[in-house]
Amino acid sequence: MVPEKDFLYSCTKASLEEWCVKRTFPKFRSDQIFRHIHERLAISLADMNNLPKDLKAALEEDFYAPSSKIDVISGSQDEVEKLRLELFDGEFIEVAVIPMGEKRTLCLSTQVGCPVGCRFCASGANGLVRNLKCAEIIEEFLYGCSRIGGKCDNIVFMGIGEGLLNTSELFPALEKLTGDFGLSQRRITVSTSGYIPGMEKFAALKREYNLAVSLHAPDDATRAKLIPDPLRYSVADILAAADNWSENSGRQYTLEYTLVAGINDSVDHALQLGKLAYRHHAKINLIPYNDTSSSFKRPALRDIERFEEAVASTGARVTRRVEKGKGAAAACGQLRAEKLNQGDK
Repeated sequence: MVPEKDFLYSCTKASLEEWCVKRTFPKFRSDQIFRHIHERLAISLADMNNLPKDLKAALEEDFYAPSSKIDVISGSQDEVEKLRLELFDGEFIEVAVIPMGEKRTLCLSTQVGCPVGCRFCASGANGLVRNLKCAEIIEEFLYGCSRIGGKCDNIVFMGIGEGLLNTSELFPALEKLTGDFGLSQRRITVSTSGYIPGMEKFAALKREYNLAVSLHAPDDATRAKLIPDPLRYSVADILAAADNWSENSGRQYTLEYTLVAGINDSVDHALQLGKLAYRHHAKINLIPYNDTSSSFKRPALRDIERFEEAVASTGARVTRRVEKGKGAAAACGQLRAEKLNQGDK
């Protein structure tokens, strides 16, 4: 479905001023609109309480303001919230609001569906529908901030989709988040399944964003059991691209490693992973599998602890992800999958 209108939440200050002039509104109204969005984090025209009715009506006529709405809010005992957003074309994506002490992290999506199709992940179970627009990514951010009651502390692009396959929309969103909204580049992490062309573009930005590479295996044979062929690159090539990114950004990258019982959780896998990370000056984040498929299982706690100890024995820096969101359909893509399975889209 082609958008019928422009998106308000990707407008620049200059484009808003141009629109006001065209619509015969005073230029100062463009500053008011811009401040409502970027300082007061308004996610709807109803939140812009000092704008006259005729201006709001004109904005609604000419723009998606916003283009999405909250369809479902799923909560958990540890205060993680998962938002399912319905987009202008009737598609659905997810946003997670994650508390970590006094700080709040937003986990945002970059695509509707995912083309990579990692076999253990719900996000790509139905393939890729389309890329998100820059404005749709910004709306995710604003909806998340509305749940927090203010600006978030961190953003991770670890929701639905392979963000580095959507650089034409993700990169402008990153620039807007760090420019107009004033977030620190170092507070934003982009995750990738190891899509090398996108990693090269990300490196060329020479920015101080963070990079998380979903490696999931220390060797190609094991990785092939988890990630299908079309978009799977070799471990060596992925690490070379990540090293290039590190040289350009001046930042250390993280290797994300989802532990799946009987596939990639042996001590030998751990030792290989630790040696790779140590050699490439990378951090490791271990993620015990969150059951979304009957084909894969989460390792027992003793096996997770043994794996972590083996990695640490190599001298590599390793952490285990603090698990939050049980009861909130916390695994990536679960809320969207539930909607698709209802057959009412």
